[in-house]
Amino acid sequence: MTEINLPRPDRSIERYRMTGTPIALEKRKASDFNRVAFAAAHVVADPFADNDPWLTPAIDWEGTLRFRHRLWDLGLGVAEAMDTAQRGMGLAWPQAQELISRALKEASTRQDALIACGVGTDGLAGSDYSPGQIVEAYQEQLDFVQGQGGRVILMASRALAASAKSPDDYLETYARVLAKANEKVIIHWLGEMFDPALEGYWGNRDHNVAMDTCLEMIEANADKIDGIKISLLSKEKEIAMRRRLPAGVRMYTGDDFNYAELIAGDEEGHSDALLGIFDAIAPAASKALASLKRGASGEFFDILEPTVALSRHIFKAPTRFYKTGVVFLAYLNGLQDHFTMVGGQESTRSTLHLAELFRLADKANVLADPDDAARRMRSFLAVRGVQ
Repeated sequence: MTEINLPRPDRSIERYRMTGTPIALEKRKASDFNRVAFAAAHVVADPFADNDPWLTPAIDWEGTLRFRHRLWDLGLGVAEAMDTAQRGMGLAWPQAQELISRALKEASTRQDALIACGVGTDGLAGSDYSPGQIVEAYQEQLDFVQGQGGRVILMASRALAASAKSPDDYLETYARVLAKANEKVIIHWLGEMFDPALEGYWGNRDHNVAMDTCLEMIEANADKIDGIKISLLSKEKEIAMRRRLPAGVRMYTGDDFNYAELIAGDEEGHSDALLGIFDAIAPAASKALASLKRGASGEFFDILEPTVALSRHIFKAPTRFYKTGVVFLAYLNGLQDHFTMVGGQESTRSTLHLAELFRLADKANVLADPDDAARRMRSFLAVRGVQ
């Protein structure tokens, strides 16, 4: 068994013995699943760019697109240019445009590539915008994605959250934007734990009251909506909303704390998936979803349950820093040769946090090559002063 020295909270060093059994990488298709499953994919930064990381994004396009092909090879869809790609948190709309264009071009080379792209209002900063101005900002991005032949994920708008005077402003804005959609879109309700600027979305800080407004919007525009992804980290709220959705409108879980049981569902329905954690645990997610379609629900939970503790750690408060853990796991798994992020976001989690991530990833069987992962971890720890 491979052993590695890892720091502990009491400042001691633990000799940790790895016990995980890597999950084999097996090619699958989306048709191998009985759930629609998107992974919100991260971007690979260019560590050799001569830039100011906090100010100017530098993207390794080859590495970024190679990662998307890996997700497609596993049967997973790609949710492109979302918050996992650091949208609005290091990745501005001009870079998101290029990312969307490149990813859609790559998807067009395959018959089985499921992809949907984030549309938002990144170009607006501050508050006090009219619904018309917010609609125009959405429209610009909607036109771009649709012009590229892409499906749309309608992201929550910071400008709308800052400017709306009442729930009616949300209803008006979404109705006007959805009227311009060529195909059914996925609505994205991102909670304030993921982005503090979105607190009070749908016109109320009480999620249950806000849900009423969101459902009113969905019911009024159901012919334009494929589904809604909610990221509130509450299985109770997701299930309550799922049971109230109009017929034909999907619930896409964005709950990185409770995804296994929400995807499995209950006697009244289930959630499909649009998850950031699926970026980090893609082989496990793919194998588990294939098991679920075969009716092997026990195997589904056996595979996914060990990943839940890892996911809860990666997404722990401040939840908005979860991207650091996702990219760190990509580094440990050899999917990129460095731990560098757009916007210098590799600095947002502590050495202790990442050491615990390593332990949990091992226990969740998601380290593809334990020996190589240990080598990479030692290199990282040496820079952080752990010998």
